Amino acid sequence: MNNKNDIKKVVLAYSGGLDTSIIIPWLKENYNNCEVIAVSGDVGQGTELDGLEEKALKTGASKLYIENLQQEFIEDFIYPTLKAGAVYEGEYLLGTAFARPCIAKRITEIALAEGADAICHGCTGKGNDQVRFELAIKAFAPQMKIIAPWREWDIKSREEEIDYAEAHNVPLKINRETNYSKDKNLWHLSHEGLDLEDPANEPQYGKPGFLEMSVDHESAPDKPTYVKIAFEKGVPVAVDGEKLGPVELIAKLNKLGGENAIGLCDIVENRLVGMKCRGVYETPGGTILYRAHQILETITLDRDTMHYKELIAARFAELVYYGQWFTPLREALSAFVDSTQQNVTGEVTLKLYKGNMINAGVTSPYSLYSEEFATFNEDEVFDHTDSAGFINLFGLPIKVRALAEAGWKK
Repeated sequence: MNNKNDIKKVVLAYSGGLDTSIIIPWLKENYNNCEVIAVSGDVGQGTELDGLEEKALKTGASKLYIENLQQEFIEDFIYPTLKAGAVYEGEYLLGTAFARPCIAKRITEIALAEGADAICHGCTGKGNDQVRFELAIKAFAPQMKIIAPWREWDIKSREEEIDYAEAHNVPLKINRETNYSKDKNLWHLSHEGLDLEDPANEPQYGKPGFLEMSVDHESAPDKPTYVKIAFEKGVPVAVDGEKLGPVELIAKLNKLGGENAIGLCDIVENRLVGMKCRGVYETPGGTILYRAHQILETITLDRDTMHYKELIAARFAELVYYGQWFTPLREALSAFVDSTQQNVTGEVTLKLYKGNMINAGVTSPYSLYSEEFATFNEDEVFDHTDSAGFINLFGLPIKVRALAEAGWKK
């Protein structure tokens, strides 16, 4: 428990959402009217940042930092995860998970520069984000005190949070009927809560206002859209022949993917803290990039490297999901991944159609695919008789075991 008398200045991870909106007055009430400095990391929330400074100051903050982290988010967190092919439990593309260490790192830097006594976050005791934020804080400010109101206050639900906000004249952008818990950045949008808490309920994709980055499958065009993505050493650099910066590239693919209902994902996942949770995700551009990168690797990676990389991808995804970004193991795995990406250069064409991504062609100057070796037609490079000796040696352990079981003796 924090000694409240020692805490005079607190840096708050501030999104302007329900949790952090009420935390500012709560901190001042419960921590001796301490100074509260709000910090918002801009990782592509868009209009969610509108009016944030006025709101933070009116509710009691002394100042608000809005830090543009979009390029850092992509280059230092998204692309390393993309290159690893890391997907949590086979479906989740980690949109919230890798945003948290990016934001927490900058918040910690500001807290140190401001001489803050503590850092505060609005994560609940049930969620993954409390771990992600706090592990990042420990990596850069191991002595910093951490305040987590959900582990201290008497509020027990989002309904009670709304009651608190109304009692303290804190303006909210949600109401009691539509207060899905959402997290948005330039990579994805997540939806949790309300009817989604029952996995038996089908997500209301077609309900006005539910989807924000995408259309539902039925509303997608009745004709396909083609998109060509160029990669250099595993990093996407161009779309349809146009060189783009990281932010612009993902924005363009989000638009194309969203228009074609790409990247809608409804999953029940295993949280780090133990329970299962159900979420609906929109990740249009990210889903396109993962598929295109995977296709390019099929012709540029040798078999053993590809298969081993698939093994570490699952572990990499766990590290990201568990908030262990700033760890020696994650850094070591990224070094391995970067080594594998030296020849992952080329172009991939995808056909997008009503939520589907269809491989429409792949090329690379480093392709390991040889039509002459693979052809069913006559060739001059492969001697079919070589395979007999290979099979005899490859199958020798099986043969010896079978002979032994049959009572064969030398």
